[in-house]
Amino acid sequence: MPNIPFDALRRLLLKGAIAVVIGLGGMPAFAQDKPEIIRIGSTAPGHLKFILAQKDGWWEKEFAKDGIKVELVTFNGGSEATTALATGAIEFTYTGNNPALRVAASGADVKLKLIGLSSYVKAGGSYIVVKTGSPLKTLQDLRGKKVAYLTGTVRHSNFSKALNSVGLTTNDVEGLNLPFEASGPALLRGDIDAIVETDSTAAKLVDTGEARVLFDTSTHPEWNVPNVISVNGAFAAKYPDLVKRLLKVDIEISRWADAHPDQTIKTFVEATKSSEKSVRKTYADGVFHQDPKLTDGAIAALQGEEKFMASAGLLKGSIDYGKWVDRSFVDGAAAEVAAVQ
Repeated sequence: MPNIPFDALRRLLLKGAIAVVIGLGGMPAFAQDKPEIIRIGSTAPGHLKFILAQKDGWWEKEFAKDGIKVELVTFNGGSEATTALATGAIEFTYTGNNPALRVAASGADVKLKLIGLSSYVKAGGSYIVVKTGSPLKTLQDLRGKKVAYLTGTVRHSNFSKALNSVGLTTNDVEGLNLPFEASGPALLRGDIDAIVETDSTAAKLVDTGEARVLFDTSTHPEWNVPNVISVNGAFAAKYPDLVKRLLKVDIEISRWADAHPDQTIKTFVEATKSSEKSVRKTYADGVFHQDPKLTDGAIAALQGEEKFMASAGLLKGSIDYGKWVDRSFVDGAAAEVAAVQ
């Protein structure tokens, strides 16, 4: 199955722009009963179900029945992925909650529809790590220090919550917008004082003894918010059955993962180069929490995150959940899966 990296984004955006022109009447449009290709995006190297589908061709096999090609596209961050989705450069994306919430709040809740959960893992979180031997011991010690994290991500939000819990904000630190590939070496060189990363990524340094955990946000499971699956609104309106079929496969992948935990962890660790020890800690109960169902609790968690992001200056505008959320696709998919069991 093709896997397109972030450097193909400009080409994809151009395709999306052409599609918009056609839709606006700039060129003749011809009715089709199916698309030639479905492009599914995720933040590199991908969310768990995206990675499993990539390895075994789950979506490719499903849509090959109709002669539809599938491309999996990886992006460096959720903002690039949601931009590609909004322009029609891709049809679906698996992202963290923060990028999706920001786009929905910007008024793009019609162009982008929330159709399911990528995951809702309450045991995982973010690590704030410092170099082994660092004099920093508490969150309060981070005041005035150089801390690296990717802005606009769930890690950014988790870091803000951690600081707020001790009366600080991100304005009290010198924030550096760096991915782990840059922040990890910078920490070990002593160029920065701390980094904020996903637990399984930061654990690479912790497991080797090069760094230690200053704070683990998983100690506050109430801070965790589901990651999401979004679809381009125009695509969903034109091909509702294809949206439902993608989610049907998504449900099948999630159940396969729970039935094959060791294979799932092995595949995820190999794809993400994460710490296996940390990954097993996150999924200690042997369940991967990948069910895409949009429960009332999941929506409430997203609403709470929206409120926090607005108060922390991480989001502008407000979300109309009636326009943004569409449960019909995932509910329909779940009903079809249940009917054949």
